[in-house]
Amino acid sequence: MSQKGGDAMKLLKLLENVNYDLVQGSLELEITDIKYNSNEVEKGDIFVAMTGAVVDSHKFIPDAIGRGAVAIVMESDVPVEVGPTVIKVKSSRNALAHLSASYWGNPAKELITIGITGTCGKTSTAYMMKAMLEESGKKVGLIGSIEAVIDKKTYAVKNTTPESYEIHKFFRKMVEEQCDIAIMEVSSQGLKLDRVAGIEYDYGIFTNLSRDHIGDREHKDFEEYTQCKAKLFSQSKKGIVNADDPHCEKVTKDAKCTLVRFGMESPDLDVKVSNLHNISEANFLGTEFDVSGKINARFRISIPGTFSIFNALCALVVCDELGVDVKSMQSALEKVQVKGRMQVVSTNEKYKVIIDFAHNERECECLKETIESYNPKRVVCVIGSGGERSVDRRYASGKMASELAGLTIFTADNPRFEDIDNIMKDLVDGLNQAGGGEYVVINDREQAIRYAIENAQQGDYILLIGKGHETYQEIKGVKYPFDESEIVKAIEKEHLGTKMQGE
Repeated sequence: MSQKGGDAMKLLKLLENVNYDLVQGSLELEITDIKYNSNEVEKGDIFVAMTGAVVDSHKFIPDAIGRGAVAIVMESDVPVEVGPTVIKVKSSRNALAHLSASYWGNPAKELITIGITGTCGKTSTAYMMKAMLEESGKKVGLIGSIEAVIDKKTYAVKNTTPESYEIHKFFRKMVEEQCDIAIMEVSSQGLKLDRVAGIEYDYGIFTNLSRDHIGDREHKDFEEYTQCKAKLFSQSKKGIVNADDPHCEKVTKDAKCTLVRFGMESPDLDVKVSNLHNISEANFLGTEFDVSGKINARFRISIPGTFSIFNALCALVVCDELGVDVKSMQSALEKVQVKGRMQVVSTNEKYKVIIDFAHNERECECLKETIESYNPKRVVCVIGSGGERSVDRRYASGKMASELAGLTIFTADNPRFEDIDNIMKDLVDGLNQAGGGEYVVINDREQAIRYAIENAQQGDYILLIGKGHETYQEIKGVKYPFDESEIVKAIEKEHLGTKMQGE
């Protein structure tokens, strides 16, 4: 471990940015590590007990002490046996964020930090930005919903925005690997649950806002969802915002930082996009567009869709702020692909194959608008819906297929423990309720993809919807390896020998 973080530390030093009351014990203890899962506690650790939506970990305090915890942080009044030091705080999650930053040596202060929030586009924007920065010679770390990437090494993540301890651990790793810049997706839950508390971002980014993540375990209503997104701009030095989004003013009204506004139609834009032109060639599918204002150049992007242009515009503004030259931006955008986000995995004279993670109403609408803008001869949708999830989503998927596809192939997504035939029935019902359409049902997803490719007609756009970046399929509690891009390559190699875009 670096001496700048991850080493044993005096409790008093660890608490330097935390507001707390000492209930019992000494602050001169040597703390080995921080844990918020009692099962992971080892001798010399501090255990942070938190109140969650499902589990209140205060009930595991005795277990943590039994495993060797020498200090406890709590937000509820829970009796604790004599022995360990007990610290009372107003919010354990907020305390965990500050404790973690101190433990890892405040690595965020050694990096240029970029936080991206919004309902859609966070992942695509992050990867576009990463590609442009690396093209210009910068060393970049990324934390997002697909993975964390540090110097081309990838690490698994459990949430779009991980718990604060993991964030600062990743930041420290970035510093050790001599990264210049840290890019991270900042979800509304990450802001609500104080996972990014105490981080002052050099750049805070807003992509867009629509109704999503409203429910018992997420946000009680759209107002709270909006307020959580807005928190990013109270802890950023500069904001980069999509002024065309109808919620932009509400998200930024209390911003404590300078704002750079980008868009297509709003007045007083600092950076404006215009003259969009779709490109569909044998070996390329994407869009060209002009940018004016703080940046003046024409760009070409290998990801279809107007929403991709807005994501690119956002990334361009940040890269311009960081001194990236226009040629590096142009070169990176023309070849960038984001796994599972309008990912063009095959393009040839006969058909295109596109993978997209669309799984909510807004994302499905964006996908539909994008594909229709290219005037395809026929759209083939390979689509399913997750088991043990909302039936309304299945009807929505069936509805979209009815409106968009000339042929729909209903198939498995992640059925989990649910009977796949029940899922297929709901999808077909959704299609029929929306007006019907030609369809087949092929429960095995790999065989469904094979059917689409082997029966492709001239001019087909084949959409593989819902799995996106996932590399597994969950069936009856088991996650089986399943990477759609690799499956497409294997099928084409076996039957067609078609060259993939980007190869």
